[in-house]
Amino acid sequence: MDIALFSPSSLFAEEDDDHTPTREEAVADTQETYVERKHQFPGMELIVREFSFHQLNANLLWPGTFAFAEWLVQNRSCIEGRRVIELGSGTGALAIFLRKVYNLDITTSDYDDQEIEDNIAHNCRANEIPVIPHIKHTWGDKFPKIDPDWDLIIASDILLYVKQYTNLIQTISFLLKCYKPRDGKVVPLSRNDGGVVLPWPAFLMSWRRRIGKEDEQIFFTGCEKAGLDVQHVGSRVYCITPIRIDESRTKN
Repeated sequence: MDIALFSPSSLFAEEDDDHTPTREEAVADTQETYVERKHQFPGMELIVREFSFHQLNANLLWPGTFAFAEWLVQNRSCIEGRRVIELGSGTGALAIFLRKVYNLDITTSDYDDQEIEDNIAHNCRANEIPVIPHIKHTWGDKFPKIDPDWDLIIASDILLYVKQYTNLIQTISFLLKCYKPRDGKVVPLSRNDGGVVLPWPAFLMSWRRRIGKEDEQIFFTGCEKAGLDVQHVGSRVYCITPIRIDESRTKN
């Protein structure tokens, strides 16, 4: 087993983010299917099995995962009592961390790909927790659950491919705007512990991978056109929520 003694962000400093592996590269890389590493999360060490290569880019732990974990620990009230779904879960490491440290009600989600689901299940067992519920879903496709009841959506380092922004925004919009509280319960509009104010429902995302300012703006502009409000809440973490009718009128 390899031990990750490096800074995760150093893995990607010189990476060409636009490279799409060819079929020949994919076949060659599958000869070594997995690598298992120990990764340090706030207050604990996790064993994470990663794909040596995955054609859908769900192979490695990205830098934003670790930074986001630290931010969530520092802003614990944002996730306490929430029902959470993570988009682009990859290895499932962040969800596993949150389940272990907070016993969080969380569901993982990623491309419609059985290998990803199986690997997340493997990592759950490796870290001695029950297998986390998982939803296979490709952004932009019809979501498998027509009545989403997750009041918090989270993601880290998922803005890699600009061509997927429209599909990602479509999925986020559906989960936020079609949100229905479980059992018809009324939930508060926000929580405030003197720090971050987090509406219900909300989408929290963090990234550390290098993307251009122009690409960021494309995503933010797309969110606004879809009727979503974007707020920076600190440390490269953004909160995205539906624009309410009364708020829209006030801005106009």
